[in-house]
Amino acid sequence: MELVGLIVEVIKCIGAPTCIYLDNHMKLEERVNDLRRRLNNLNIRKQDIESRLEVEIRRRKVAKKKVEKWLGDVQRMNDELQKIEQKLHVVSYFSRARLGKLVHRNTAEVKEIYERGNFPDGVAIDRPPATGVTLQTTDLEGETRVKEQIWRYLMGDEVVMIALCGMGGIGKTTVMKHINNQLLKETQFEKVIWVTVSKELDVIKLQQDIARGLSRCLPEDELERATELMNILKTKKYVLILDDVWKRFSLLDVGIPEPALQNGSKLVITSRLIDVCLSMGCKVLRMQPLSEEESFNLFLNQVGRSVLQVPALKEIVKLIVQQCGGLPLAIVTIAGSMKGVDDVHEWRNAINELCGRLKSVKRLETEIFECLIFSYERLGDSRIQNCFLYCSLYPEDYAIKRRELIQKWIDEKLIDECESRQIMYDQGHCILNKLENHCLLERCQTQSLFQEEGVKMHDVLRDMALSIKSIGPRFMVKAGMQLTEDISPKCYFLSTLLLQENGGIKRISESFFEHMCGLKVPDLSYTGILDLPNCISNLENLVSLILRGCVKLKDVPSLAKLRALRRLDLFNTAIEEVPHGIEMSVHLTYLGLYSESLKELPKGILPKLSHLQYLTTTLCLRGEEVAKLRKLETFAGLFYDWQGFQKYAKSLPGQWPINYVLGVGSLWPPEVDYNLIKYFEKTEYYKEINFINCEMGKEDHVALPDDLESLNVRKCHGLISLSNIPLFRKANEMKRFYISECEGIECVLDLSLSSCNSLHNIELLLLKELCNLLELARVSVAVVSASCPPTAPAIFSSLKIFILGECSRMKKLFTVELLQGLQNLEEIKARACEKMEEIIASEGGEGKGADETTFMLPKIKELWLICLPELKSFCRSGAMIRADSLQYLWITGCPKLKRIPLFLHLLDNGQPSPPPSLKELCIWPREWWESVEWDDPIAKDVLSPFVSYKSF
Repeated sequence: MELVGLIVEVIKCIGAPTCIYLDNHMKLEERVNDLRRRLNNLNIRKQDIESRLEVEIRRRKVAKKKVEKWLGDVQRMNDELQKIEQKLHVVSYFSRARLGKLVHRNTAEVKEIYERGNFPDGVAIDRPPATGVTLQTTDLEGETRVKEQIWRYLMGDEVVMIALCGMGGIGKTTVMKHINNQLLKETQFEKVIWVTVSKELDVIKLQQDIARGLSRCLPEDELERATELMNILKTKKYVLILDDVWKRFSLLDVGIPEPALQNGSKLVITSRLIDVCLSMGCKVLRMQPLSEEESFNLFLNQVGRSVLQVPALKEIVKLIVQQCGGLPLAIVTIAGSMKGVDDVHEWRNAINELCGRLKSVKRLETEIFECLIFSYERLGDSRIQNCFLYCSLYPEDYAIKRRELIQKWIDEKLIDECESRQIMYDQGHCILNKLENHCLLERCQTQSLFQEEGVKMHDVLRDMALSIKSIGPRFMVKAGMQLTEDISPKCYFLSTLLLQENGGIKRISESFFEHMCGLKVPDLSYTGILDLPNCISNLENLVSLILRGCVKLKDVPSLAKLRALRRLDLFNTAIEEVPHGIEMSVHLTYLGLYSESLKELPKGILPKLSHLQYLTTTLCLRGEEVAKLRKLETFAGLFYDWQGFQKYAKSLPGQWPINYVLGVGSLWPPEVDYNLIKYFEKTEYYKEINFINCEMGKEDHVALPDDLESLNVRKCHGLISLSNIPLFRKANEMKRFYISECEGIECVLDLSLSSCNSLHNIELLLLKELCNLLELARVSVAVVSASCPPTAPAIFSSLKIFILGECSRMKKLFTVELLQGLQNLEEIKARACEKMEEIIASEGGEGKGADETTFMLPKIKELWLICLPELKSFCRSGAMIRADSLQYLWITGCPKLKRIPLFLHLLDNGQPSPPPSLKELCIWPREWWESVEWDDPIAKDVLSPFVSYKSF
């Protein structure tokens, strides 16, 4: 018995492996086929994951690490199968079992990888915060050698503090802008911070700019500020680029930890002064001028290569380029001044003038100025030249608003005075365009309360402008010098004083203006002043007094003696009464007046200011007084009631102001907010009227302006429909219409009352808090004649954006007939309409389109359905909505909606595909998405990669 047991155990030990061996040998082909099938399923899942990932990447997300590993594992298994397929063709009889074992092991791994490929929490995560800001720059011509050397230092461990030195205008900033943008594409540094330092070093501003680059705020205390900045920077691996440094300063005093090999951070500065760079311990790289070939190419790129089509010009162009000494700024500026010139005589004269200038100077810096002065003189118009010189009054690297600069030119009479302010503005824009085309100014964006177009002057061009003798003693340029409050400069001939945006100035001493009897244009806007010294009342030569944005200013001295005053800007101040003697400033052409403490302009003042061309105020005005201002071109103001507006409108001889923002009604303005400031800050951009709490429908006939672009009707409870208000019937050019809180309105248009449609040019329609609104347009059969069968009225044929909110009785959004006219619609947003049941009404289908199964919205980009608790359907059962331009679909808080009838195109293989422009489906809650019914069961899988779960 013992022998039998021993034999059994031996058989067990030998038999099991033998069975496995035989299994692997006998079933090799079967197992390879199984591996192929499983791997094919895995690859299908891989394609789905890659599709989801592609969508997320388009949303600027990045793949999760585990997803990247999973995709790598799938690729590895595909590679393994290829190796197995190769071995299968040559495997020997005795090696089949070994290969079968490998197939079995890979099959198990494929199964495990497939199970790991669900990723229910998504395949991507948000990108880390932005590394820095991409800067606008121009193409580099030459300069690549120094750029490559800087890059090597930044990427390596050898150098941590780098300085790029060279004369002004040689291209230091341009090179570093390219470096900045290239660094943003790398992952080696957490932050790339760019700060322009400029000639007058301001440590507080430098600290604030660095903190802004880190998206952080600093405390007010000086010591705490440096310590906090130091602590922030110590936690980062960064590149700090300080452009245009003129003075040595202590990094520790600012709060910049000295870069070291251990922390991996780098500091780069640009400067004209090599001594400054060496004293700060930097590795110095010198910018070299461009070679002749590089200079020639840069010149041609700016002036246009068409000049070479004139054979005689090539040698002249080369001579002009040689005079620029390889300096990019000089090359670009002179090329800009010669752009469009194809006359050989003019080119020959240009080279003679330029050579004549350069022969009289010896210093290199002076030679550069002479090259730039050549471009300045080629402007050929002393008026334009003076406008250019005026820009040098602003600080280095200052972004000047175009609008503000032109206004200053008007104040200084640098623009020819004429009856129309609009003509002067047009002249100003032409001058700015010419200065930009001559490369003497560069276009930029300004960023204060609102982003606006602006211009900047290169610091070398500014130095050149300040050196030109024609500026003389007329201007006092102390930009960035941090003037103190208790000075009394003796500047008897000073005409212009710009102190704007000095928030630290709280008071001005009584003697400050005492010795400025020739002062004409002081700009104290956006300062922290509390009051003005009385001596300002004696500056009888003042033509402009700018106090805009002095939000703490409560009092302004008498203006009775300032009879030459043409511009008075007190917008957004805290003054408590209209300045005494303002009525004596009879030559005023510009008046800005707004303070929360002021409610009404005293009677009798406005008619005395009959030369006003620009008037913006939030004070209530009398219609009969405004009617006497016949020269108004830009007007923002309020009328307390309908009668006041009516008197003003009837007084106009058919010509409204060019730009206007008008408020009519006792509750206007309801509050001072961001939008109100926006309208009145930039009135010249609007043509808008607001009716607030007015009794509509009983007014005498008054025509709205023909060029009215925006109309806002609010709390006008007598309004039932726009069709029964004669006022609206001829406003045919309106682009934007806002109606809110009007309790009486039942439909926007009632074509049974009038077939006149004034809304065919409307591009934006907003309807909000209309508690009795039932429908957008009411079309009565009574207006259809027998000879004219009913057609779909294109009532809103230009409409692009439609917003509906808090309209509690509205059940159907669009009728089928109305929808056919909305072929330009790009956005639909419906929110908090508690009885809304359908987007496209299913009844009333006897007309055209009733039997159609697909509704076309060819331009729709965004569809928002938010908090519609009774919404049951988009459209009638079986119908589809075709929206090939759809980018965003947002559905939240619509629990009864069970079907999304979105038309999906079919691919060649018969599978549905999402709309080609689709970026995101925002859904809430998640459970609702799971319950949605689909006409095509595959549609959900196709759209799921675009889904994100967001509540509104």
